[in-house]
Amino acid sequence: MHELQHIRKYPDAKLINLGIGDTTKPIPEIISVSMAEYARALSTVEGYRGYGAEQGNKALRKAIAETFYKNVQVKDSEVFVSDGSQCDIARLQLLLGSNVTVAVQDPSFPAYIDTSVIMGQAGDFEEKSGKFGNIEYMKCGPQNNFFPELAKTRRTDIIFFCSPNNPTGYAATRQQLEELVKFAKANGSIIIFDSAYAVYVTDDSPRSIFEIPGAKEVAIEVSSFSKFAGFTGVRLGWTVVPEELCFSNGFPVINDFNRIVCTCFNGASNIAQAGGLACLSSEGFMAVCSVVDYYRENAKILLKTLKSLGLKVYGGENAPYVWAQFPGSKSWDVFDDILEKAHVITVPGSGFGPGGEEFMRISAFGHRETILEASKRLKGLFS
Repeated sequence: MHELQHIRKYPDAKLINLGIGDTTKPIPEIISVSMAEYARALSTVEGYRGYGAEQGNKALRKAIAETFYKNVQVKDSEVFVSDGSQCDIARLQLLLGSNVTVAVQDPSFPAYIDTSVIMGQAGDFEEKSGKFGNIEYMKCGPQNNFFPELAKTRRTDIIFFCSPNNPTGYAATRQQLEELVKFAKANGSIIIFDSAYAVYVTDDSPRSIFEIPGAKEVAIEVSSFSKFAGFTGVRLGWTVVPEELCFSNGFPVINDFNRIVCTCFNGASNIAQAGGLACLSSEGFMAVCSVVDYYRENAKILLKTLKSLGLKVYGGENAPYVWAQFPGSKSWDVFDDILEKAHVITVPGSGFGPGGEEFMRISAFGHRETILEASKRLKGLFS
């Protein structure tokens, strides 16, 4: 709404959108050609395929396991291919039901809370605090190194945890994730670990929760081709449910999730899965990693620009998001100021929960010339 109002007010302004986390670089040709060839083959008797396995193409499941989980021994039978991690979050909520208790990082990706509200897990919204009464908000900010104080965290059935985090851009350390797994084990909780931005990790931070010993007994991992391969419109992701993960009565969670998938989903598009296989070929993987490197460089530019202005800035090193702090300010006021004076769209941190107040999320998904121009305008605004 703000964007549309701004366009009407300034029809000749060249608006730059560094808000929504949508990729902008074209999908590498080797991958798009693979999808096009698969689609073209559907017009032939030999190439036509109808329904596939709801759990996904077996070759793709194997490729995901070998590419991302080779060192942690995830089996291809534990990988469920989907139409994206956000859709899988909703399917996992359907699996878990309305009677579970939930904890989320604060700030966090809105889908965790929104699906909890839809499922009836959240309780009433408290206007004063900006929180839902039945959700445990785990404060994650500069004051605690973006990791919750677990000793002060109420026990819940489910813990949603995203690393590298959207919106803060922070990647949890190995020691922090070891603490999280230990906490989940002690409390009989299940961690739903969102690793959608794992390919952006540049240091030794874990890219998967399953790098942590014992995690297979307490965690499910969701991930995506969206920010990794530019598949935001193609739609392809996956969820790993380890065989070791059981409900408190000893029943394997994977069996119930398989039932949910087979009941509520007819499988990811065969064309999208052909693209996924191309992404994980040696040539395709190099191509998509090159695009990831491009966005990483964009983040460096934004990070350097904002730091040069004396702002407190976080993220931008292991994720395509920069998390800038404006102490004492309302994030919507900062958003309006940047939009009005620099014609740049960002995202108010309060949209990610009460812990996001005073912060702005700035996306590195953009063309280089756009990132450079936005940096120039921000310098002009805050210098």
